[in-house]
Amino acid sequence: MDGNAITIIILAVAGVASVLLFAIKGISDQLPDLFESFRRARDAWKRLKEEQDEAVRPDDTEEPPPPVTVPADDKEPPAAA
Repeated sequence: MDGNAITIIILAVAGVASVLLFAIKGISDQLPDLFESFRRARDAWKRLKEEQDEAVRPDDTEEPPPPVTVPADDKEPPAAA
């Protein structure tokens, strides 16, 4: 190989390495924002699940309705309103 071809190969390898380093730096600069977004999405998902669980559970402060008692001497069921 002559000297010019070797020089071109060296410059090509250096160029490819430079582009790869630039791309890696760009990706690594975006990682903290990506992790922050992931954390916020995870927290929102947990809050949503907690709200759904609270909506499904009955409220402990409410009293249950009183039991309906029918006198023993009453032969007919009460009429519907």
